[in-house]
Amino acid sequence: MKREYHKWYSPNLNRDMELLVFGHAGARVLMFPTRTARFFDYENWRVIESLRDYIEQGWIQVFTVDSVDTESFYCFWAPPAGRIQRHNQYENYILREVLPLTKQINPNLHLMSVGCSMGAYHAMNIALRHPQWFGSIIALSGRFDLTLQVDHFQDLLSGHYNDDVYYHMPSHYMPKMSEGEQLHHIRRMRIRIACGKDDPFYQNNKEFSATLWDKGVWHDFYEWEGEAHRARFWRQMLPLYI
Repeated sequence: MKREYHKWYSPNLNRDMELLVFGHAGARVLMFPTRTARFFDYENWRVIESLRDYIEQGWIQVFTVDSVDTESFYCFWAPPAGRIQRHNQYENYILREVLPLTKQINPNLHLMSVGCSMGAYHAMNIALRHPQWFGSIIALSGRFDLTLQVDHFQDLLSGHYNDDVYYHMPSHYMPKMSEGEQLHHIRRMRIRIACGKDDPFYQNNKEFSATLWDKGVWHDFYEWEGEAHRARFWRQMLPLYI
């Protein structure tokens, strides 16, 4: 399996950023890490290994990006407005730096947005906000409303709410999205969501799926037994849904 390491100074984030590329051809797969995780964790957890056949056959090429969760949503010492602003900068990094790199490496037109846990939020949100760039979404064990307080999971914006928060919460903006070009592009995407029935955010997933149907967005929603919120489950899920 071909493997490449990339690192550069990001002008959007004002810091060095790193990523890994697995494979030589096929659909481009942009894979977001789990909560506060790193770009190498999917490799260490053998999630990439579960996709080896797809990668070596040249069906997909996987780009595992880093996150700045510890500087944005999970930076609890920072004011909430600063957390969402840092996330805006991260989105700009993905759109203006990472996506051009993927195109430079691989001209394949199909781009998949993929993530597990917090990565599922990133994958879903960026693709719904900019659907013209993406062809597929795979969101496993995700959370689509970061303002929800469920069990020991808190509101990641500490009660702060403004337009920036609204437009980065899929559970908030999708129900009110009007007919237009954005919704048209979303409807053409292949969207697959999977969540364990005992996952704390199972209800959020279920309600979000209902919202997509209400908006005429065809998708698949897979319910797994138990919590199904660990790498060993994602190693099973991804080969099935990718």
